[in-house]
Amino acid sequence: MFIAVFVSIFMSLISYWYSDKIVLSMSHAKPLKQQENPELYRIVENLCITAGLPMPRIYIIDDPSPNAFATGRNPKNAVIAVTDGLLKITDRSELEGVIAHELSHIGNRDILLSTVVVVLVGSITLIADMFLRARFFRGRRSSEGGGQAGAILMLIGLIFIILSPIFAKLIQLAISRKREFLADASGALLTRYPEGLASALEKISKNPIPLRVANNATAHLYIANPFRGKNINKLLMTHPPIEERIKRLREMSV
Repeated sequence: MFIAVFVSIFMSLISYWYSDKIVLSMSHAKPLKQQENPELYRIVENLCITAGLPMPRIYIIDDPSPNAFATGRNPKNAVIAVTDGLLKITDRSELEGVIAHELSHIGNRDILLSTVVVVLVGSITLIADMFLRARFFRGRRSSEGGGQAGAILMLIGLIFIILSPIFAKLIQLAISRKREFLADASGALLTRYPEGLASALEKISKNPIPLRVANNATAHLYIANPFRGKNINKLLMTHPPIEERIKRLREMSV
C-alpha cells in the first residue's frame, strides 16, 4: 500500500511539472516561430494582453484534423498547440474564438485542477483498498470465532472497492465537461464574439478526419473530442456534446 501511495504521488508530481513536455512529445508538436505564422502569433498576443496573461509558447501539430489544446502547470509555463487542419478551415474570428477558449483554460487553472482531481481519484481508490484489507483481517478473526459480521463487512468492502473508482472516474469526467463549458463562456467574453467560437466548433464537428496523434491519455485536453465515428455514452465523454456547446454560445449572442 505504501509503495502504491508513493508511486501515485511521484507520478502525479511528474505529470504536473512536466505535463507540457510529455503532451507535446506525444502529440508530435513543433514550436512555432513568429515569422512562420505572424497572424496566429498576433492573435495569441492580442488575446493575452486582453486577458492579462503572459504570452504562452505556440506549437503546431502536423495533422489535417482541426483541433487545439492548452497545457502547462501555470500561466507562466503555458503552451497552446493547434493543428494545421484548424488553421486551414477557420477564418480569423473563428481562430480567435478557439485561442480564447484555450487561454481561458490557462487563466482558469484547469490544468492544475485536473491534476488535483487525478490525485483525488487515486486517493479514493487507495482508501477503498485500505477499507477492504481492514475488513478482510477483521473478517478472518470473526470467522474463527464463528461470527458472520466480518464476512458481511468484507463483502461491503469488496463492493466499495469495485464501485468507488467507477464513481470517482465519472466525477472526474463530469468536472472535465463543466470546465469545457466554463472555457467556452470565458473565451466568448474575452473575444466579445461568441459566434466565432460557435462557428469554429461547428466546422470542427463536421470534419470527418480523426486526429492521428490523439490517444485516450490526451483526448480530454483538446477543444473537441479528437476521435471520430465513435458513439460514446454521455457519462463517459470527456467533452460535453458539441451541439449543446454551440447552442449555449449562440444564446450568449442574443
